[in-house]
Amino acid sequence: MPIKIVMVCLGNICRSPLAEGILASKLPKDKFLVDSAGTGSWHIGKQPDHRSIATAKKHGIDISNQKGKHFTSDFFDEFDYIYVMDGSNYDNVIALAPSDQQKEKVKLILEELFPGDNVDVPDPYYGLQNGFDMVYDMLDEATDLLAKKLIAKHA
Repeated sequence: MPIKIVMVCLGNICRSPLAEGILASKLPKDKFLVDSAGTGSWHIGKQPDHRSIATAKKHGIDISNQKGKHFTSDFFDEFDYIYVMDGSNYDNVIALAPSDQQKEKVKLILEELFPGDNVDVPDPYYGLQNGFDMVYDMLDEATDLLAKKLIAKHA
């Protein structure tokens, strides 16, 4: 049974699809399953934002087959690790947690880079392409550290 990790943002079309694709590219596929979801339900079943797809593609990662999912309390049973992109996502996910034990699964993704600083991955949706590039770089750096930790612990 693979270790299951879910990346969570607001709409599941910008940050979390990038985080999913980047982390999945760094982990052995036979030992880990990486997915993503949004705390909002507007984009269920839709592809990631074209700018996220283009940014990932520039780095050799194809996220075009991902489909938007809505984060629900069932995810706490389904996933071993839950990484959120910002404080608002954190609050929304924690509010759905059925127990304190389940809450311990939830972490801000940038805690990997900035422990204890509560740094958010900025939402690039209303900005320009360079915002997506900046988000990619942040997530790439954070998932380098995260992948090393996960492989050391589980592979």
